[in-house]
Amino acid sequence: MKNIRFLIIGVVFGLALTKGEAISWYRIAEMFRFESFHMFGIFMTAVPVGALSLIVLRSFKVKTIDGEVIEKPEKKYQHGVIFGGLIFGFGWALVGACPGPLYALLGGGCTVIAAAFVAALAGTWTYGYLQPRLPH
Repeated sequence: MKNIRFLIIGVVFGLALTKGEAISWYRIAEMFRFESFHMFGIFMTAVPVGALSLIVLRSFKVKTIDGEVIEKPEKKYQHGVIFGGLIFGFGWALVGACPGPLYALLGGGCTVIAAAFVAALAGTWTYGYLQPRLPH
């Protein structure tokens, strides 16, 4: 029962992606060909809303669901971010979906995306397995 809140948040997120057409392969193809502003508009709205939300939450000292303080972790630059971003972008362009919409597409009955979902899980598992051996 404790994790039901995550299920509800996931369903709401999936509905928002679906209604905003962010899971549409055609919208994603338009974005990568620079033919439409739709997806860029979603990103350009989501990033400032997320940043402002974090500023407000931290200023009011709101805690997480588990009672922890919301902090901004320090992260050092790593060259692997460039390669990882390129691999992520190529996969996104080829499949037409990033990891979040994969769940929404499966839930919406797009069964062909199951192959991409399995490939994403395999890639995640492979990275987790190789992570200790990779130069970080």
